[in-house]
Amino acid sequence: MTSKIKSFYPWVVVALLWGVALLNYMDRQMLSTMKVAMMGDIRELETAENFGRLMAVFLWIYGFASPFAGLIADRINRKWLIVGSLAVWSGVTLAMGYAQTFDQLYVLRALMGISEALYIPAGLALIADYHKGTTRSLAIGIHITGLYMGQALGGFGATVAHIWSWQQTFHTFGLAGILYSIILILFLKEKRDTVMKSGEKTGSSGLRSVKHSLGMLLGTLSFWVILYYFAAPSFPGWAVKNWIPTLFAESLHIDMSFSGPLSTITIAASSFVGVIFGGILSDRWITRNLRGRIYTGAIGLGLTIPAIFMIGLGQGFIAVIMGAIMFGIGFGMFDANNMPILCQFVSSRHRAAGYGLMNMIGVFGGAMITNFLGKSTDSGNLGRDMAMLSIPVAIAIVLQLTMLKPKVADKQED
Repeated sequence: MTSKIKSFYPWVVVALLWGVALLNYMDRQMLSTMKVAMMGDIRELETAENFGRLMAVFLWIYGFASPFAGLIADRINRKWLIVGSLAVWSGVTLAMGYAQTFDQLYVLRALMGISEALYIPAGLALIADYHKGTTRSLAIGIHITGLYMGQALGGFGATVAHIWSWQQTFHTFGLAGILYSIILILFLKEKRDTVMKSGEKTGSSGLRSVKHSLGMLLGTLSFWVILYYFAAPSFPGWAVKNWIPTLFAESLHIDMSFSGPLSTITIAASSFVGVIFGGILSDRWITRNLRGRIYTGAIGLGLTIPAIFMIGLGQGFIAVIMGAIMFGIGFGMFDANNMPILCQFVSSRHRAAGYGLMNMIGVFGGAMITNFLGKSTDSGNLGRDMAMLSIPVAIAIVLQLTMLKPKVADKQED
């Protein structure tokens, strides 16, 4: 590549992975809005508790697979890991269109959890290696807008299923992902800031390398604080992703085919604003203060606390919509700075593994809250219980501001 292309290529990587991020969230999210369309063919989906089980199995499997995905991504070519992950989960999405029973959906949802878990640690670590200094938070923030766009498009699942069928919806989006994996094969390139020592990838040396990575991460107090800081917002975060279409339908007394797009687009659009603003603010702030990324994340989480109350307990269209907008902006600011904050405490040799562990803890929290809110919905307490999720977020802000004190903007060596 010429020097001009090389200087621009880091943003090409962001653009390519933006498409993967979109497909990652769209394929998992659209099921949440197609419940009604699928109930006629799969009767078990009529109860919210069964639907919660279907959503939660993805989270449990995704969570268990995440640390392994991170450890793998630190040791093999991340391009091929990303390509393989996309191709497999897209194939699973296509296959879901052929499902005829709840058990078949359950198994396919579990397989999707494994394949999708392989992407995020590898993708974010690759972007972090391509972008340093004053572009890292913005680059990761732009990538995350792909997740939000996928979430928004997934909200149209019920609308598309109404026009075609839920089977055709799965077939179409699954095929799109398989075709996009071919584009990645042609244009995505790996980049390593550090090279694994000979023999670290296999055999007993590989096992020692894994133990070293885990020891470096789990033996550091700051990483434990980052784990909780990442996990606490996952309670309201996953609750909003999986249940906000239902909450909008109940609170605003509108049909799911309208509440699905309205709720997901509102969250996605405001989150887009949050990640871009949070990325730019963080990249500028860190040039003057090493805690700039931490302060930006704390501001974002602070905005989500009143937003959760407005979403859960708000009365009327304006209160609920304003709560969703505030939540999206705050969560976007938080989202854009997770990996950049990790980069201040963990070197590039262990970042994918670190983010994999963060993903595991966050997703486990999401799985528990998804199951809980399924039962809460059946008992009529969804809004009240949603509002209570602000408590762990407040604790996370306190820990973050008092315990995380980075010494560098980008840690290079352990």
